[in-house]
Amino acid sequence: MNHQTKKECFKTSVGGQALMEGIMMRGPKLICCAVRKPDGEIDTKIDPVPARKTWMKIPILRGAVSMIESLVVGYRYMMYSAQVSMGDDYEEEEETAFEKWVGEHLGEKAEKILLTGAAVVGGLGAILLFTVLPTLVVAGIGHFVELGRWPRVIIEGVLKVAIFLSYMALISRMKEIERVFRYHGAEHKTIACYEAGDELTVENVRKYTRFHPRCGTSFLILVVIVSVFLYSVLPWSNAGLRVVLKLLLLPLVMGISYELLKWCGRSDSLLSHLVRQPGLWVQRLTVFEPDDSMIEVAIEAVKPVLPEKPEEGRW
Repeated sequence: MNHQTKKECFKTSVGGQALMEGIMMRGPKLICCAVRKPDGEIDTKIDPVPARKTWMKIPILRGAVSMIESLVVGYRYMMYSAQVSMGDDYEEEEETAFEKWVGEHLGEKAEKILLTGAAVVGGLGAILLFTVLPTLVVAGIGHFVELGRWPRVIIEGVLKVAIFLSYMALISRMKEIERVFRYHGAEHKTIACYEAGDELTVENVRKYTRFHPRCGTSFLILVVIVSVFLYSVLPWSNAGLRVVLKLLLLPLVMGISYELLKWCGRSDSLLSHLVRQPGLWVQRLTVFEPDDSMIEVAIEAVKPVLPEKPEEGRW
């Protein structure tokens, strides 16, 4: 059984993201990406944390902005990890005509533009799948069966949760994604070990829980749940209008979910435990037990980003 064997000493803002054969960890000042290379060695890349704008301190607004930033930054490190983990096999892949054109005409800006575009397209795809599709399905059902407001809201909410859980369950069966989810577990266990004040060794990290309240999966399920409640007040008179209003309110949904996630990460109240519980349940689909080699990568990723003064990285 895996469990936390030592009481949590403090709560930290240090967090990360699982990658292809690696992990990205983010501290108060630095970001470190550690990736296992084909020869078994661990490659590390350290970057400064982007400067925070003043308006990033504004509650709700910072949540929507952080979500977009996380998509772009996360996609960039995911591509980097794929390049490092594949080694020569990655370099042998021939550039497409479009990639060559972008490189020739945009130079150094090309990579950032392509990565940002890919992240935006991925985000839009998720929005269409989890926000637009349930509305259209319920509207279609309404053409054949007379439904009141609350039956529509309930059906839409159930559909949204079912699509989300089914999607997570399906992708977890892919071999490459299954390994990413195991690195996800290594990330969580390493942070739990650090928060307990234990020395960061493979033996120590192995003992800790793979579930964490500040997980990206928990954020996503909070987005789904908050959207169900917030969208319940929107009109059903026109499916197109409802979709437009839902898209306009999406930044607010993300902002509220972000604040709830931060609160769950630093609070030990009974209410915070109730709010975080759905996310911890869903993590069983996206956070798997790692092997020791994955834990080694997580430790290499987190050590460079830990604050010199412990209080700098705590809530």
